[in-house]
Amino acid sequence: MKLEPARFAAYIAARLCHDIVSPAATMSLSLEMLDSPGSAEEKEHCEKSLREGAHGVAATLQFLRYAFGSMGLQGGTADVHQFRKLTDEYVRFQKPSLEWDITATELGFGHARLIMNMVMVALTATARGGVITIRVRDEGAMKTVTLTCKGDRVNLKEEVAKALRGEEPEGGWRPENIQPLFTKITCDELGGTLQARQGPEGVVIMATGLKPQV
Repeated sequence: MKLEPARFAAYIAARLCHDIVSPAATMSLSLEMLDSPGSAEEKEHCEKSLREGAHGVAATLQFLRYAFGSMGLQGGTADVHQFRKLTDEYVRFQKPSLEWDITATELGFGHARLIMNMVMVALTATARGGVITIRVRDEGAMKTVTLTCKGDRVNLKEEVAKALRGEEPEGGWRPENIQPLFTKITCDELGGTLQARQGPEGVVIMATGLKPQV
């Protein structure tokens, strides 16, 4: 894996900006339309779009702050309810739905950060809709996180699979394929192994051998 730190940071920043642009653009367009002549129904629709855009920006920023920022680097036990809520709010503005199945006793901030990034990877496989099931288990002293993506048109892109293995995708690294690499790095820091495959059951993304943080 040959990627200069400055270029890696630039690609991550570009990816984060991309996630914020869409809801922000919705807000900007709604404000412009509110300032333009129109019927009461049109104004009401603009106000609704403005509220949705504002909620989308807030949900995205809070999610990304945890998934990429310093909050995910803290020691100690993570608040499972909090990072689940942030993830649910983020995915609410996407096409697939989430199902949670967590029986692990305690999760550290690093585990939560990894799960959130694995969800972002799963979203690339369910861009046209589907269901993402998040399963977290204690396996002896280690933890295992498994995300299963099911739907009519779920698809694990080759460049995503390569990035999850730490291999440079064909055509090189870009903001569009850098996030799966960040997911691998996050998993590596927890001592785990990241795998992804597509089979009859759908797309499965699994992190095994995760060391406890608490």
